[in-house]
Amino acid sequence: MRNINTVKQEFLKKWIWGLRKYSSQKKNMSLLERKKAIKLSADLAMASTRNKTTRWSKALIANASKNSNNKVLTEHVLGSSPPVRKSSTNYSHSTRMRSCRNRLRRNRAVHIPKDRVVASFIARKLVQKRTRRLKSLLPGGEFMDDVSLVEETLDYVQSLRAQVEVMRCFVTASELMILNPS
Repeated sequence: MRNINTVKQEFLKKWIWGLRKYSSQKKNMSLLERKKAIKLSADLAMASTRNKTTRWSKALIANASKNSNNKVLTEHVLGSSPPVRKSSTNYSHSTRMRSCRNRLRRNRAVHIPKDRVVASFIARKLVQKRTRRLKSLLPGGEFMDDVSLVEETLDYVQSLRAQVEVMRCFVTASELMILNPS
């Protein structure tokens, strides 16, 4: 990932620009509409700072552009029309791993105690459950293999942290301006 300060500056610029564009389209917004506008513009700004290089950023952009009301904002924040989301997945790595594992299991002639088998079964099920949960949390995660999922999750968390820091600074600056109008 690029320098975090550069990412924060780019995010702030695109986020504010997206908020202005959204508010110029709708003059009288309800509280719920404002919340959606803030979230949408923040998601698009963060995804666009990644230059469409990650799957989660492509998924966020694709989800935002599904709604016809958001297409204009999406195009303005990104500077072009949004990419079409492909749902093709590369299963070759996971298929190979599964077949290798199956071969190893067939070739094993060692007797494993029953309590160890039960413990490994429980551990495997727990990992599978947590992996499914993580895939549901990460934008576009349902189409990723486990290795990509971990890499994308780390990048997404880092981007979310930068987003939160920028928003906190923005709120602090807004509060200072309200208290000291000069």
